[in-house]
Amino acid sequence: MTDRAPLRSALLSVSDKTGLVEFATALNAKGVKLLSTGGTAKALRDAGLEVTDVAEVTGFPEMMDGRVKTLHPRVHGGLLALRDNDAHLEAMESHGIDPIDLLVVNLYPFEATVAAGADYDTCIENIDIGGPAMIRAAAKNHVFVSVVVDPQDYDALLAEMEAQDGETTYVFRQKLAQTAYARTAAYDAAVSSWMADALGETAPRRRAFAGTLAQTLRYGENPHQAAAFYTDGSSRPGVATARQHQGKELSYNNINDTDAAFELVAEFDPAEGPACAIIKHANPCGVARGATLAEAYGRAFDCDRTSAFGGIIALNQPIDGPTAEAITEIFTEVVIAPAADDAAMSIFSKKKNLRLLTTGGLPDLTVAAQTYRQVAGGMLVQDKDIGRISRDDLKVVTKRAPSEAELADLLFAWKVAKHVKSNAIIYVKDGATVGVGAGQMSRVDSTRIAARKAQDMAEAMGLDAPLTQGSVVASDAFFPFADGLITAAEAGATAIIQPGGSMRDDEVIAAADEAGLAMVFTGMRHFRH
Repeated sequence: MTDRAPLRSALLSVSDKTGLVEFATALNAKGVKLLSTGGTAKALRDAGLEVTDVAEVTGFPEMMDGRVKTLHPRVHGGLLALRDNDAHLEAMESHGIDPIDLLVVNLYPFEATVAAGADYDTCIENIDIGGPAMIRAAAKNHVFVSVVVDPQDYDALLAEMEAQDGETTYVFRQKLAQTAYARTAAYDAAVSSWMADALGETAPRRRAFAGTLAQTLRYGENPHQAAAFYTDGSSRPGVATARQHQGKELSYNNINDTDAAFELVAEFDPAEGPACAIIKHANPCGVARGATLAEAYGRAFDCDRTSAFGGIIALNQPIDGPTAEAITEIFTEVVIAPAADDAAMSIFSKKKNLRLLTTGGLPDLTVAAQTYRQVAGGMLVQDKDIGRISRDDLKVVTKRAPSEAELADLLFAWKVAKHVKSNAIIYVKDGATVGVGAGQMSRVDSTRIAARKAQDMAEAMGLDAPLTQGSVVASDAFFPFADGLITAAEAGATAIIQPGGSMRDDEVIAAADEAGLAMVFTGMRHFRH
């Protein structure tokens, strides 16, 4: 095996022509012979470069609407031949095969075609065949051949040639080959996932996952864990597609918590008024609506001021100056919103450690998607929880029906419950959370913790009674016993929303009636593990 390999000939066939002419011109200046196909060859000729058509090499014209042009032994032999194997060299000489030292290919824009909503036949026509075949061949023979699949690697290749007197090192070619195989794997993953969706296959026998590196992270959940952030190519507004205006790089935990915050605040339609969600360790510690964005933030903050310190704040409307002023009164890790006005940007700029992200919009929580979680030896895949309920879906099961004000708060609490780790209990009053109990092994413990936190906040704010007095309660799953409901009533709750479905529903309903509570069943639960 040789470490250094010369670059004397290059085959270029690209869909994305970003930087193509400049790159090919630099190759040509280094004495590299250029081969090309179709539109790529035309672009190079139009730039005044001398190019040999692949059709001249193969002796066959492009045919079948371009489906067949590079699938030929004189192409693949030039990519796959081992330059130190006498039998390979003899075969090349016998069949008129010239070596190809560099392959530059990026694939038909299949992912972009699907994202644009193209019909089935158009998507099929945008599945590249010759490109992946050549990429795999060149990558396999990286002992001798360099392969480039991303325009962002053009400069790196030219720098390598400059440093190595027109050659490349083995380690460099290895890295290019790894990138190439990752690209074809991601491409095939996109095609197979799209076909599964087109066929209505919710659990195909084989499933592929792929992503593109967005950021190498300082560490994972803890400093001893290595981590990285990959994007899936989706245009969904959120942390992956947001613009970061200031602050140091996001950490693993920042990204996870910011995603949780923005997905939660997106539950609240900005056309129906401002809303704010404050997240700590992937759980909300305050969610509220308000007449203004600043008021929504203030009411969310008052749910748990202690936990809000160093938290993540998500807003459903563009941030204005007064909201920014209020947010910067304490330390905040990340603020994410659809946009921020000049006044807000100026205020935030004085807080150098605060990360400000803008997304241009809110994610559509009604669009079907899937979530993935790795377990030992496999992957759990499920539909994203896009379940929603309306007033018409509620079943009143107690003697007393909820009032209009209670109904509004119950529906608000139910939206929040979907984003709180199970077992989840949420107290809400007048469009704001006033107590959150999350992630406990016992539902009654979540009920008590949420009430206790509300009591602590009342004492800190100098209130005569906690805000759970006159509140409503949401439970993400049914009450298996009446004890949790009784605890909520003792905290001052007047109405309950829960899925129902327990073997002891009658006992729980009877306890609600005895306490004078109104209770509705949703028929839907929101476990979040």
